[in-house]
Amino acid sequence: MAVLNKIRQRSLFLILIIALALFAFVLSDLFRNSDALSAKSQNVVATINGKDISREDFLMKVENATQQMGGQATQTQVMNRVWEQEVRSAILEKQFEELGITVERDQMRDLLRTSLGSNPDFQNEAGVFDDNKLTEYIANLKATSAAAYQQWIEYENSIAANALQQNYFNLVKASMVGTLAEGKLEHQLEGNNADIKFVQVAYSTIADSTITVSKSEIEKYMKNHKKEYEVEESIDLQYVQFREAASTEDEAEIEKEIAKYKTAQVEYVNGKTDTIPSFANAKDNANYINFVANSEIKFADRFIKKSALPDAVADDVYNLNVGEVFGPYKENGFIKLTKVVAVTQLPDSVKARHILIPFVGSRSQTEVTTQTEVQAKKTADSLMTIIKKDKSKFVSLLDFSVDTGTNEKEGIVDWFTYDTMVPEFRDFAFENEKGNIDVVKTDYGFHVIEILDQTSKKRVIKIGTIAKTVEPSEQTVNKVFRDASNFEIDLADKNFGDLAKERDYTARPVNTIKVLDETIPGLGNQRNITRWAFESGTKTGDVKRFNVAGGYAIVQLVAKNKAGMMKTEDASVTALPAIRMQKKAELIKSRISATTLEDVAAAENTSVRSSLAINMKNPTISGAGNEPKVVGYAFGLKVGETSKLIDGEKGVYMIRVEKLTPAAELDNYQGFANKVQMSKINTVESKLFPALKEVAEIEDNRANTVQ
Repeated sequence: MAVLNKIRQRSLFLILIIALALFAFVLSDLFRNSDALSAKSQNVVATINGKDISREDFLMKVENATQQMGGQATQTQVMNRVWEQEVRSAILEKQFEELGITVERDQMRDLLRTSLGSNPDFQNEAGVFDDNKLTEYIANLKATSAAAYQQWIEYENSIAANALQQNYFNLVKASMVGTLAEGKLEHQLEGNNADIKFVQVAYSTIADSTITVSKSEIEKYMKNHKKEYEVEESIDLQYVQFREAASTEDEAEIEKEIAKYKTAQVEYVNGKTDTIPSFANAKDNANYINFVANSEIKFADRFIKKSALPDAVADDVYNLNVGEVFGPYKENGFIKLTKVVAVTQLPDSVKARHILIPFVGSRSQTEVTTQTEVQAKKTADSLMTIIKKDKSKFVSLLDFSVDTGTNEKEGIVDWFTYDTMVPEFRDFAFENEKGNIDVVKTDYGFHVIEILDQTSKKRVIKIGTIAKTVEPSEQTVNKVFRDASNFEIDLADKNFGDLAKERDYTARPVNTIKVLDETIPGLGNQRNITRWAFESGTKTGDVKRFNVAGGYAIVQLVAKNKAGMMKTEDASVTALPAIRMQKKAELIKSRISATTLEDVAAAENTSVRSSLAINMKNPTISGAGNEPKVVGYAFGLKVGETSKLIDGEKGVYMIRVEKLTPAAELDNYQGFANKVQMSKINTVESKLFPALKEVAEIEDNRANTVQ
């Protein structure tokens, strides 16, 4: 009983103890189950001004955008594009809500009328937009296809969103005014002029090596310019790349394989002897190149100029006689054997005219084309006969031609080069003489062609090339794999940089890789490397092998950098020059005691210079460049007054005002006020949204979304 009484007396105390124990149990369970704490971050891609963007909705939009872009961008690029759209939409929606801007039913109809007005599906017999047809169309979508109707709703939402944005931007622009006082100031900034004399002691007169900057000074500078040196979370890597590149032995083997075509070969196929002629003696060059030698560059039946040949072998190949062979040689990733198969003289360009007769199935057929190929050929032959008898009738026969472009120019195709026309048209125009007329068939139909003129002819050649790609052999690929594996294994006991140096590999550092980056310099798109490096389980010093284009990369995580201030070493790139400039300015000012321009110039071994008609709208000093602070000082002085020493952009200055010319007084400054207003309006499009984004509260969880 005594025990029970004591328990009753301390019941409140026991209840508190039990409650705390339960609370501790719940907390420990939450920490064990990280999903309970991070559920929102996993299901929400972002929270923008209090609005959540769900992961499911976001990924659906990314998928739709990926399909629309047709593989023209990586997943990360598409995702970032959708992200920017979502951020813009969320930020502006808050503005619309606060201002009460909406798109009402009548306005929506007007927007649809504007958007679809030229679509014949929504026009009546008179070609005018018909609201009833639109209503019927929407009703039909709703009744027949839920998916199509949902697409229509999204289309309407897109139009409404664009209209709301335009309305919002127009409201902001309407608030932009230029007052008469601002107009007067604008006029004075442009029109107030000053003539000055000045002395410049350039910072460059003091060597950087003489200025000592401590780490603490850099850190102080960073603190005073905090915004400039704030950085996102990032990682630093280093890697060694093992390329599956052809060895010297591989190239020699490919050359040997190509070189065999320089001589005749005897092969035994199905118990029979078959002699393959040498490349030089081959009669059917196209068949020999494409099928016998199975070249990776197929035969092109066209003439080329010397300028079209690779520079390294142009002279050797161009000067060959028909049937002669050059090579093997290496060019642009191939081992090649080249033969000249024909030589002729061709003009650089030709002027011709033609009549194009289509037939059913030709590329130039129209809805009124009825002639068969035989009939079209007969028509073309008849026209050619007439033209050969009397060339003056050519233009009158253009009614038969379907080439509307040249018909307007009397059928003339004016001065075209060899590679600009289809092969059949090209060959006739370039390989025949001026004045020749004939019928030529192409994929477009039958052409009645007359050669009107040609430039002077020059030697051209037709070549055939047997080519094989320079690629690593299986033995080389296996060796690269072994080398990469051995390097990775040996890193368990050795330093990454030391081992790379020991084995004559290049360890390449890559710093400041952000969580959403996908490109690793030197390796290209390697999102998998970034993802691995940012995983919570990956620790500094960890190493992993990755398959990359043409081989492997052994990658080490060097550092994980938290979001916040940049490393002092990285900040020194910009901070160091700025601090040096400050110190140089103090050093120059400390040694100058003179109070006149002439004395300063004499003491610093420089000269007094002049700059006329400077103004604050364009604060440039002749011979010194852009110096807004120095120009500002000039307009704070009286005529004849000399300034103190001024820290400028490129040096320390002392100036004396020689003349002040005020801007002419105007009866009315409305014109300049209008100019100020237009300047403000023009900045709305470029600066309004960035300003809203800067003050928005954005929680970005994309790193948990991107794979």
